[in-house]
Amino acid sequence: MTSAVIGRATRVGGPERVLGEAEVREFVAAQLAGLDLDGRSVCVLVPDATRTCPLPLLVGAVHQALHGRVSRLTVLIALGTHGAMSAEALEAHVGVYPDTQVINHEWWDPSTFANLGTIPSARIEELSGGRMRGDVPVLLNRAVVEHDVAIVVGPVLPHEVVGMSGGNKYFFPGVAGQQIIDVSHWLGALITSAEIIGTTGLTPVRALINDGAALIPAETYAFSVVTAETDVGEESRLHSVSFGDCVASWASAAEISAATHVTYLERPVRRVLSIVPAMYDEIWTGAKGFYKVEPVVADGGEVILYAPHITEIATSHPQIHEIGYHCRDYFVKQWERFEHIHWGVLAHSTHLRGAGSYDAETGVEQLRVRVTLATGIPEEVCRAVNLGYRDPATIDPAAFTADPDTMVVPRAGEVLFRLR
Repeated sequence: MTSAVIGRATRVGGPERVLGEAEVREFVAAQLAGLDLDGRSVCVLVPDATRTCPLPLLVGAVHQALHGRVSRLTVLIALGTHGAMSAEALEAHVGVYPDTQVINHEWWDPSTFANLGTIPSARIEELSGGRMRGDVPVLLNRAVVEHDVAIVVGPVLPHEVVGMSGGNKYFFPGVAGQQIIDVSHWLGALITSAEIIGTTGLTPVRALINDGAALIPAETYAFSVVTAETDVGEESRLHSVSFGDCVASWASAAEISAATHVTYLERPVRRVLSIVPAMYDEIWTGAKGFYKVEPVVADGGEVILYAPHITEIATSHPQIHEIGYHCRDYFVKQWERFEHIHWGVLAHSTHLRGAGSYDAETGVEQLRVRVTLATGIPEEVCRAVNLGYRDPATIDPAAFTADPDTMVVPRAGEVLFRLR
């Protein structure tokens, strides 16, 4: 195995490579051997099942390197505000390891959190260009605070809110309190997904997340990985693993992800059929099939989210049924109507409708593209939240593939499509 030092991070692999399991285990062991962890407690933060990642391999390697060496080892699932994973799902997702506790981030329970301090209003105004203000309390799952060391283990992918996911995002919003989640997501929505998605630099949302992470009392590190494309049903594999502090490790992986998870087209397409994989079990997460393709859809075009397995809009966020899906300005120009809604819900709404405009005087909203659900969600529910409907039984992916005006994405949600 050969590895390279990238800034303050060390990396094995690259965009043209796929790592073998032995290489991954050897790299993880070597990096953890260099840390002062003997007799200390370690919390490992990992994604839930809405991210492709070979967690049994990675967490298994971490456990092998630390078991018998550390005083306590906890694996914390960074749910954000996604639904909890069952014991059976956790076992399949992470694996089972001696003397190791695997727990969900119970974001719905106030006793889960420790208060790390406050990001002042002046900083929020600075990051938002004056569009937002107010102090933001920094609440974080107390499991992180109650361990000596926190290690993030997870993938880096193009992301609609922060630019590129991973790194400190596993703390905020991964295991954070509602208010900083809301502020970070609405900040991203105000900038717009089209502007921020796939950005590898320091976006305002990434800066906000880093500010929150600077308040964490534990030492923090990250194994930031980039997954390789596999066929449906195959075990996920890795292009690269980067290790270091959460900023340097993330930046190293973002460089690789920008090369492997962004596909460029020469011209826009009229229609996209996004085939949403089973790992997204509701529109709240399955909407990634829209975010990642919207940049290449022509004005007036259509994105069809094809997911017969999805039967719910958002089980944990019923407010989306109250407001529906609209462009950013629909909310901004009627703020007094919507400011009481969780801003994370407002952000999700704008992300799934994309660019558009709203005339407050006429009440007319104009949207750049159409969004159609071909799912198990009834037509009346789709229409009620301002989305289109198509019977999934009428979808023939082969016929769509043969249409020169349609792009079919077989496993939508992680690869970003852009125009050159």
